[in-house]
Amino acid sequence: MGLSWQQGPLSSTALGRFLTPEPLPERLLFAEQLRRRMRVRFGGEWIADSEDVVLLHEPGRYPVAYFPLSSLRSGVLEASGRTTQHRELGETSWFTVDVGDRRTERAAWQFTGLPSYADELEGRVAFAWRAMDAFYEEDERILGHAADAYHRIDIRDTSRTLEVRSGDTVIARTTRPVVLYESGFAPRWYVPREDIQEKELTPVEGRTFCPYKGLADYYDIGEAKKAAWSYREAYPEVGRVDDLVSFEPDRVEVYLDGERLHLEPGQQVVPHGVDRSLGTDEVLPH
Repeated sequence: MGLSWQQGPLSSTALGRFLTPEPLPERLLFAEQLRRRMRVRFGGEWIADSEDVVLLHEPGRYPVAYFPLSSLRSGVLEASGRTTQHRELGETSWFTVDVGDRRTERAAWQFTGLPSYADELEGRVAFAWRAMDAFYEEDERILGHAADAYHRIDIRDTSRTLEVRSGDTVIARTTRPVVLYESGFAPRWYVPREDIQEKELTPVEGRTFCPYKGLADYYDIGEAKKAAWSYREAYPEVGRVDDLVSFEPDRVEVYLDGERLHLEPGQQVVPHGVDRSLGTDEVLPH
């Protein structure tokens, strides 16, 4: 979750609410300085490098980085002649990005009809995430989307009893689960493999990518498809759930201290849009 996607405070499916006497507008956009050096690579060349990046948080989208035109390599943008209309930010002009023998259409855009209240974005360009080779903060590659300061993960040990059942079969039972609290999501409970009947887990093809945790592998349990998952090489920041297994409470029965858990609404992430795609092809080569 960030400010504006998943169940963040500026999203259309916000979990909480602002305590104000008057209702807020249906959509709120938020722009802020990233305060990190960010770079863009395309065609094997650095085409943007700036410590003056502005992030735009827009309902239903990951944050998007906007670079000042002065930070771009000369000649990389070619006007395409195509314009669209943003519902709050006005006319949007699109560009082809051209470097050496690489040329990609609709790979960058600029708001060219900004209202006065959005002048933070004046003279700035954003690059379509998947159209570029890579984005970096300093010398480290950033995967998935621009870093979101409002997305947080906390992991806690607990001695509560977690039991997973499929019909009459006990799949897992532990008194040492690990709970992962992630912004915008209900708590997720992870179980050590030693406390699981692993013969009941059938590995399946297909993985998903989380920019904060890494690549997830999935398991069928009986007739329940993709009823469990594991980050078998979790990122160091969430290393406490590395190779542990979590279970989907809408596909198998998951009990915490004897009380059955249920999948909460608004928990699914749907990748879409020119700047938004959480595909494994972005991360697997790295």
